[in-house]
Amino acid sequence: MDGTNTRFAEETRAERERLASIFDAFGPEQWDADSLCEGWSAKEVLAHMTMPYRLSALRFLGGMLRARFRFDRFADRDARAVARARNGRELTELYQANVDHPWRPPGGGPAGALSHEVVHGLDITEPLGLPAPPPERIALAFAATGPRNLKYFGVDLTGARLVAEDAELTVGKGEPHHMLAKDVLLVATGRLLLADVGRGSGRHEERT
Repeated sequence: MDGTNTRFAEETRAERERLASIFDAFGPEQWDADSLCEGWSAKEVLAHMTMPYRLSALRFLGGMLRARFRFDRFADRDARAVARARNGRELTELYQANVDHPWRPPGGGPAGALSHEVVHGLDITEPLGLPAPPPERIALAFAATGPRNLKYFGVDLTGARLVAEDAELTVGKGEPHHMLAKDVLLVATGRLLLADVGRGSGRHEERT
């Protein structure tokens, strides 16, 4: 593993440990709280985050077949079913047990693994007013993000440049809009409207 990949692995592990510590203190109200993923509770987002640790390749393929290869549909069914079957403590323990898991999203590489933890972690913590990841970690998660990645979220940043005030992070081109690194991520991934920066969390319609 080269130096860059080592850093991604270290930051991914650190973020999983940070989140597991936060989740460990959750009670029923926190688990039932709405997340930034529309229609999902905090517990359902964590259930989704544990998918790579729960499903073998064969079970994943079977789920995709039943969902007619629509990943969002499969992920939604899986998260809801697992959240019904397991409590928050069980999911937290599963998450903690896999802080060193080598999973990487298809085509996403080590940067994608870090982004997965950072983005979905914010989906849970931001509505609850809980601490965000260190801004440098958020910036690193965006290091390999290009126009194709941002297009996936369906956000039109034409004429806008998002500039983090607390990290070396800039997204887009055009008129600068200065904000915290976490808000750069939330806007770029469709979780927060640019017009709402500084006025509270938004809501994201895409679940994965």
